[in-house]
Amino acid sequence: MKLLLTGKPGVGKTTCVIRIAEQLPDRRKMGFFTREIRERGRRTGFEVATFDGVKRTLAHVQIRSSYRVGKYGVDLAALEEIVTHLENLPITPETVVLIDEIGKMESFSRRFRRWVEDVLNQADLLIATIALKGTPWMETLKKRPDVQLRMLTGSNRDRVCGEVLQRVRQATAEK
Repeated sequence: MKLLLTGKPGVGKTTCVIRIAEQLPDRRKMGFFTREIRERGRRTGFEVATFDGVKRTLAHVQIRSSYRVGKYGVDLAALEEIVTHLENLPITPETVVLIDEIGKMESFSRRFRRWVEDVLNQADLLIATIALKGTPWMETLKKRPDVQLRMLTGSNRDRVCGEVLQRVRQATAEK
């Protein structure tokens, strides 16, 4: 099962991935999630964290970078440190790869793009979030014949996330 979850920002894609991750033993999952960095109640950036505890600042309003999304400068070196860490983790038939998110910021990194493609080719179980609108590369991922694309909305997110969690449980029970 290779599933890409998409939808508008704030619809619950990250929450769904984290819910799934919480139901899996550490030895069965690998990947990362992103979360907002908030200072005095305002979003100032994004952190990327692996499920085994490696964390880096992906983007921040104070980062000076030629790679920008809106007001955020993107730290490609920090993202690539995460990718290097993940490249060194084994992917077995029992591994559930969780990626949050495949987005514009991450797409700046050629190494990240290559890693995502390698994981899609290698993993039996993959759940990833992907921006609703993105780069041409992201659109090619959505159209892969081995990938199912699911749209999350405010009205279906709990049901869809529950269905995905059930499918992951079934798939992992079979292995």
